[in-house]
Amino acid sequence: MLGTIVNAGAIILGGIVGLLFKGKIPELYHKLVFDSLSLCVVLIGLLNAFKVENLLLVIFSLVFGSIIGQWLNLEKRLENFSYWIEKKFIKAKPNGEESAFSKGFVTTTLVYCVGSMAVVGSFESGLSGNHSTLFAKSALDGMSAVLFAASLGFGVAFSSIPVFLYQGALTLSASALKPFITEVAIADMSAAGGLIIVALGLKMLEIKKMPVANMLPAIFIPLIYYAILYLT
Repeated sequence: MLGTIVNAGAIILGGIVGLLFKGKIPELYHKLVFDSLSLCVVLIGLLNAFKVENLLLVIFSLVFGSIIGQWLNLEKRLENFSYWIEKKFIKAKPNGEESAFSKGFVTTTLVYCVGSMAVVGSFESGLSGNHSTLFAKSALDGMSAVLFAASLGFGVAFSSIPVFLYQGALTLSASALKPFITEVAIADMSAAGGLIIVALGLKMLEIKKMPVANMLPAIFIPLIYYAILYLT
């Protein structure tokens, strides 16, 4: 769990540092900075998506995973969690519309959780105690948290909570999943996650508004598929 703890701490620290710059970026540059970050998110997603091994499986994963996520209403649940945090700790009273806090929380939660480094790093941490991937991810997440917090505010630091829970769960379950964690499975999980990150980038750029969180189950369908193949 050390890698996950360090990762969550880096996001908190980066978020706090970023708050020092919030409001000090001229409005003329504010949107430009945010759009630049959005383009970087799209690039990260594409780099992950190009790792695909089984294209048909990834397509099926995105479609079926999105249906599951829509049924579970994950996007709304994540937003409600952000509203609860905002009301509990920030003493704000969200009116049901997306607040700046919620936007920062949901956006960076998805950026930090959906990606190959989160999956691979958590599995490595759980299987061998090798935290190097998560340490590298911590450095990247911490630096990006500074930029995100300067643009989106305090919600960025609180995204460390779902990151800790998500990566911690993957780390703790790694031993049980070890027989199914193959390079091919991870590649297709990363590809599905990469496409979700692309969708998030397009949403951030206001090109296409999508309930991105509802797509999250797609990441784990390749693992389930390869587990079934292994068991049969």
